[in-house]
Amino acid sequence: MKQTLRRTAAISSLAAAFVLALAAPAAAHVTVNPGTATQGGYTKVTFRVPNESDSASTTKLEVNLPADAPVASVSLKPVPGWTAVPVKTKLATPIKAHDSEITEAVTKITWTAAAGSEIKPGTFQEFDVSLGPLPAAEQMVFKALQTYSNGDVVRWIDEPSTDGTEPESPAPVLKLTAAAADAPASAPAEDVVAAVDEDDEGGNGTAFGIAGLVAGIAALVLGLLAYRKASQASQNS
Repeated sequence: MKQTLRRTAAISSLAAAFVLALAAPAAAHVTVNPGTATQGGYTKVTFRVPNESDSASTTKLEVNLPADAPVASVSLKPVPGWTAVPVKTKLATPIKAHDSEITEAVTKITWTAAAGSEIKPGTFQEFDVSLGPLPAAEQMVFKALQTYSNGDVVRWIDEPSTDGTEPESPAPVLKLTAAAADAPASAPAEDVVAAVDEDDEGGNGTAFGIAGLVAGIAALVLGLLAYRKASQASQNS
């Protein structure tokens, strides 16, 4: 009986650890949300910046737009307490947008916090950017640098790996899909900023939550069956 109860407790502990592992979030890093958009269209993306330090605050964020996949229009949404400075670079190969030739494009945006507006420990901040028309590429990699009040700089610059594993310091990545053949012409960004404000991490969190709930229920059922078996064995002895 005691051995059976010990086995039941061990199974329950293992199941609980499994549930906690599923529920635990991945290491926080700078992300771009939503994670997908359509080639040739306009979209609003949000750079979400969590503060990972226990003692220092985030004072600056630098996001680099890929020079090999430039966009003609880049608009920034003001963030209270932060100053945004876009930097334009002359393009080696001009691009076309709305029947016009674009010879320079924004390749870097730097947000700097005023005193008192820093991203403090245990908090995060979001920075919205409107982009378009999006290039005919598979993805846009936004290499980001996060500066802390103690002088530390975290470089979120690792590009996606080919084997599917997440790099140590992943850069924010916007996946681009081809537009449908019968899709309407590209609209201004203000018209297409729709119900995609929620990032796709939320969907993953829901899936993990459901998986954790299923695992917890399974552990409970196993524990009850083991307890019932132990009770029957005790009555027969």
